[in-house]
Parts: sequence; structure tokens; C-alpha cells
Amino acid sequence: MSPRKFFVGGNWKMNGNKESLGELMTTLNTASLHDQTEVVCGAPSIYLDYARSSLDARIGVAAQNCYKVSKGAFTGEISPAMIKDCGAEWVILGHSERRHVFGESDELIGQKVAHALENDLGVIACIGEKLEEREAGTTEEVVYTQTQVIAENVKDWAKVVLAYEPVWAIGTGKTATPEQAQEVHEKLRAWLRANVSDDVADSMRIIYGGSVTGANCKELASQSDVDGFLVGGASLKPEFVDIINARA
Repeated sequence: MSPRKFFVGGNWKMNGNKESLGELMTTLNTASLHDQTEVVCGAPSIYLDYARSSLDARIGVAAQNCYKVSKGAFTGEISPAMIKDCGAEWVILGHSERRHVFGESDELIGQKVAHALENDLGVIACIGEKLEEREAGTTEEVVYTQTQVIAENVKDWAKVVLAYEPVWAIGTGKTATPEQAQEVHEKLRAWLRANVSDDVADSMRIIYGGSVTGANCKELASQSDVDGFLVGGASLKPEFVDIINARA
């Protein structure tokens, strides 16, 4: 297996309340989690403080989005400085729901990545193709373009995790086969080798997202270029523990 530390992120999206999330966090705190896996939970912004104060220190906390500047007249937005002030260490940027539901452009996502990294937040940067793009055979072109814009805004790659999430597999119950996931991850690593550096290609954790469950996680985790997961719906359920332990 690769020397890259396995990374499992839970993206709670716009779900939960204090009661249900409190129960989930108690489950995670009391579970036996593989000590060679880095775990981060992406909480709704209004619960960042609650998540950080409730979760064990061994579990990181991420915001699900942030803006590209530190403060100002941007109603409804949050900044990396605010995220850090709540004790969270990560932010998820470029998620397909931000891109396709809220219309965020590659350019804006790149600006957010740059600002988050300047403020010493870790970035889980998301890329992925839509169903019509996969069917048209343009998967590589789409993910390379998205990765290029992210790469242009990164100085320190040590704080970046790249999440490949085929849009057609998010919340649909359809999962990329382990072979499909491995194929794209392998090509992304080759792109990093050609366009960034050998060191970044070797050390970059490329994680998979898209209907990951307790049932399919071990086979996905066995692929040589799959370095973890970004988990949606299943991260709100006890089976998240099984996914965290996929390589245990």
C-alpha cells in the first residue's frame, strides 16, 4: 500500500440537528477507529463550534464552504478566519452541489482555494464529471480542467486533499466501480506528475466520493490510487465507522 495516510471525510451537508448530530458524534467518539486513518467531519457552518467542542481531538472538523476574502459586506458567507476561530481545520471547496446547484465557477473555486490556504486551512478540493460528460467521453478533459484551476491557486500542496466525485454517483445510489474510480485516480496522479511535480503526485491523497457505503468501501479502498473517501449520506449513519475502518 502507498505511504499516503488514508483520509476519510464525512460531509454532513445540510442535515442534522443538535440532537441527532450529538448522537452521531458520541458514536464516533466511542468507536474504535483505525489509527492510521485521518478522519474529518464536515459540519454545517452553524454547528462548527458545536462539532469541534463535541468531537474527540483525533477527529478533524471541516466547514463545507467559505468565501474568498477575510471579511466584508458578503451577507450569508463565512471566511477561513471565522472557520479557524471555531477551531475547525479544514474546508470543503468545489463540491458539485456548490458548482451545479449554486453556480460556482472554476475561477471562484480557485480563488477560494487560494484564500483558504493563505489562512492555513486544509482544503478538500472536489472535482468530478456529470453523467452526460462521462457518456460523451470527456471525463478526463473535465477533471483535468477543474484540477488545473485548483493547481494554479496552490502554493503548499501538503494542505490539500483532492476529492474525485463523479456527479452521477453522488446521492444516486450509483457508485463508480472500483476499476472506474482507480482509472480516474491513476490518471489524476499522472496529471499531477506531468503538471506539478513527482513529489506532489506521490504524496497527494486522492479520495473518492459518490455513494460510498459500508458495503462497498473495502473494495474501493483496496485500489492503489484510492487514498480515502469523502462520504455523504453514510457519514450520518453508524456505518461511517465501517468506512473509516475500510483499511483496518
